[in-house]
Amino acid sequence: MTERALLIDRFIATSVWAGWQRMPLAGDASARRYLRLSQDTHSVILMDAPPDNGEDTRPFARMADWLASVGLCPPQVLTHDADNGIMVLSDLGTDVFARWLARHPDDSGTLYTAAVDVLAQLHGQVADQSLPRMTPQVAGDMVAITGEFYARATVADLIAELRTHFEAHAPHADTLALRDFHAENLIWRPDRGGTARVGLLDFQDAFIAPAGYDLASLLRDARRDVDAGLAERMTEYFMQATGAGPAFRAQLACLGAQRNLRILGVFARLANTRGKPQYIDLIPRVWENLLRDLAHPALGRLRAATLDCLPAPDARHLQSLRA
Repeated sequence: MTERALLIDRFIATSVWAGWQRMPLAGDASARRYLRLSQDTHSVILMDAPPDNGEDTRPFARMADWLASVGLCPPQVLTHDADNGIMVLSDLGTDVFARWLARHPDDSGTLYTAAVDVLAQLHGQVADQSLPRMTPQVAGDMVAITGEFYARATVADLIAELRTHFEAHAPHADTLALRDFHAENLIWRPDRGGTARVGLLDFQDAFIAPAGYDLASLLRDARRDVDAGLAERMTEYFMQATGAGPAFRAQLACLGAQRNLRILGVFARLANTRGKPQYIDLIPRVWENLLRDLAHPALGRLRAATLDCLPAPDARHLQSLRA
């Protein structure tokens, strides 16, 4: 047994959850792992986030408190050992959107509307101004990973063009973005009402971005296909709920393109350095999402720079990324 496993064992043994059954849960792209601790009809979630691997539970705890304070539904932090990277959370349920929709595909409109309601509520909140901000400079910097791990080449022209597009179409970082707002990080709770129907996960990397970043994350999902008609209806719904004007569409396309350009690099790095080749299988969908946003008329130069700098994910390139 590893030293980390012994630490977790000791933590549980001295807690009110000693003796509860343990069930490992699917992890995410980070070094964190999760256990569901259960007894009879009660359950909690233990987050194991090793500080030695660069994990820090404090941002999650701070954001959970803030989200609850504005009437949204993050898990409640029940106990927190920040120095050792251990946190016990209330259990929001097992039905992430993706799992629910696999069983109930006709519910997609209901679930996505509820998710956009969460984003509309977030839109009107004043976020912690100490959070990082996604300026045009930062937006470009975030894509450097794509040159290193996906293209394996210099992408300076692409980064410069992306910054130019952000200055023109998404210059103002003024809205809290949870950053990984998609169907595997949202829990459906149909027995609740309003925004409490949507449980929120994986928000420790929240930052302040131009409005629409999380909408792009939701509608340009790297892990599941989102119907184009549904995406259009949700975009209109968000615009009506927030009072966004016609220029918002170019901003949303710019945000979606930037996000998926970065994801190409993140997924390639996960395969190359973290031993997670399954992320390579998601890259073709990421590329299609990217091209969908680059088709916006305002993004013509960014599309040209992307196609000049990045190889398409054909079978040969995908195989090279597994090496």
